[in-house]
Amino acid sequence: MTTLEDIVNPGILSLTPYEPGKPIEELAREQGFPPDQICKLASNENPLGPSPKALRAIQEALPHIHLYPDGAGRLLRDAIARHHGLSAENIVLGNGSNEIIELLFHVFVLPRTHEALCSRHAFAVYRLMAQLFDAPCRETPDPGFCHDLTAMRKAIGPNTRLIFLTSPNNPTGTRIPNPELEEFVRAAPAHAIVALDEAYIDFLDDPPPSVTWVRDGKNVVLLRTFSKMYGLAGLRIGYAIAPVPIASLLQRARQPFNTNSLAQAAAVAALEDQEHCENTRRIVREGRIRLEESFARLGLRFVSSAANFVMVQVGDGEALFHSLLRHGWIVRPLRSYGLTEWVRISIGTPEQTTRFLEVFPATLRETDPARGSAAR
Repeated sequence: MTTLEDIVNPGILSLTPYEPGKPIEELAREQGFPPDQICKLASNENPLGPSPKALRAIQEALPHIHLYPDGAGRLLRDAIARHHGLSAENIVLGNGSNEIIELLFHVFVLPRTHEALCSRHAFAVYRLMAQLFDAPCRETPDPGFCHDLTAMRKAIGPNTRLIFLTSPNNPTGTRIPNPELEEFVRAAPAHAIVALDEAYIDFLDDPPPSVTWVRDGKNVVLLRTFSKMYGLAGLRIGYAIAPVPIASLLQRARQPFNTNSLAQAAAVAALEDQEHCENTRRIVREGRIRLEESFARLGLRFVSSAANFVMVQVGDGEALFHSLLRHGWIVRPLRSYGLTEWVRISIGTPEQTTRFLEVFPATLRETDPARGSAAR
C-alpha cells in the first residue's frame, strides 16, 4: 500500500526546519508576562525599529492594498540602483534575502548533480535549501569561527555551482578581510557563482567594494536585506545585486508578486533616511562594546563581532536560554549550529543593554554555579 512517505521528496522527510527566534507573544503566554515587559535579543533586529519615514510610507500605501503590488518592483529597484550607482537591471527583489538563496538554487543547481559550498558555522538556510534541492552542501572548517578561504578554494569541484560566503557571518559575527575576499571573488572559477551574503554589511566601518565586482561582471551575487539595518524584518524584503546576465536569470525564476506593496513602499522610504541608519550604527557599536567588555570582565569567551550581535560561550546554552526566559529575556541558543555551549545576543537599545547586563550575571550563576562564582 502506497503511503504519503512513499511519494514525498526525500529531502523533506529528513529535513529539520529552520528554528527562528522565540516570539515575544509566545513567551508572554507561557510565562504570563505582559508583552511590553519582555525583551527580545534573539533575532538581530534593529533596536530602534523602522525609520519614521518608512512608517509614514506604509500608512500612505495602506488604502491601496486591495491592488496587486508592482510585480517588477520598479520604484524600489530604481531606488536601490541609485543607492549603489547601478542599473535597476542589476537588482532582483526577494521576500527577504532568504528567497534570493532559493532562487539561486532554482537557477544554478540540478538535484543529485550539483553541489553548494559554505563555511562550517554559516547561516543554516544554505544547508537547508541544498537539502530541499537534493544537493550536497559541503562544509569547510572555520578555525576561530572565521572563513578559511584557502580550504574553500581547495574544496571547489567541477560540480560546485554555489559558493556561499557570509561577511559578517551569522551566527559568529566574524568577517572576511577585504583583500582576502576580493582575491577569492576575482579568482573564482567560471562554473561557480559566489553568493556573498551581506545581510550585516551596513554595520561595517570599512565594507568591501563588492558592488565593484558586480560592475566588473564577476560571477558574484550580493545578498542584501532590509531586515537588519533598516528595521523592516516583519515585512520580509530583501534583494540581490548581480551582473545583468545573472540577475535576468534570477528574475525568470522569481514569482511575479513575491514582494508586497507595503514592503516596497517602506523600503524606498527607508533608503532615504540615512540619519536613522547612522543612529542605528552608533547604538549598535556602543552596545557591542559594552557587551564584549562585560563578557571579558566575567571571564567568558566571546567572538569579537562585526555585526549587531555577539556570540558568547556560557557553559550550557540551552540552560541559560531558559533561565533568561523566566526573567523575560529572549536570546538565541545555538544548538542547531552544534554550538551547545554558546548563545547569540543581539544588541538592544542602551536601556535594554543596561538592564540585560544587570540580570545576565545572576542567570549565568543559576545555570553554571562554578563559572558564575568564578566570574564575579
